[in-house]
Amino acid sequence: MLRALCLDLMGTVLYDPYLEAIAAGTGRPATPGGLADPSSWPDFEMARIDEAEFLRRCWPDAGGRPFDAAAFHAARRDGYRFLPGMRELLHAVGGRLDRYIASNYPVWIEEVCLAFALDECCEGVWASHHLGVRKPDPEFYLRLLARIGHRAESCLFVDDRASNCAGAEAVGMRAHLFDGAEGLARRLRVGP
Repeated sequence: MLRALCLDLMGTVLYDPYLEAIAAGTGRPATPGGLADPSSWPDFEMARIDEAEFLRRCWPDAGGRPFDAAAFHAARRDGYRFLPGMRELLHAVGGRLDRYIASNYPVWIEEVCLAFALDECCEGVWASHHLGVRKPDPEFYLRLLARIGHRAESCLFVDDRASNCAGAEAVGMRAHLFDGAEGLARRLRVGP
């Protein structure tokens, strides 16, 4: 029996403005994976380095001008928003399923939780920042399960990345590749 819904955050519950934020900070178009030090993002997500070190390692030279951290953060904070139908879906399953955020995300998740009142629509928020490991490493899911107190087979893990869904399935969780709120609602058999 399904008892818990574990959802990725960025690209599943909220829109991720990361590329727009990079463009604002560097003053030029951003591309996925365009970091000066590719290991900096995973290290930051797992709290191995702080934000200052992350920014230093990523953009030591933003095209001949200093990286504009204030513009980066303004664009990041202004860009988050619920994906269509997801706020309503989270509320619709409340009381029927425990709802958890299970995200690869750095310390910024704390401000996102406050800004979007995630504590009102979820029973808990767990990120790589808290768990010290990233999806799709099996340890991420095992640590998540230990903290939420549900057995793997009673959880549906939802993510917009197939590799993260496969990681959840590898430890016995059910998985759903996110295809929008309507597709997830059909899977959960809930109305809008």
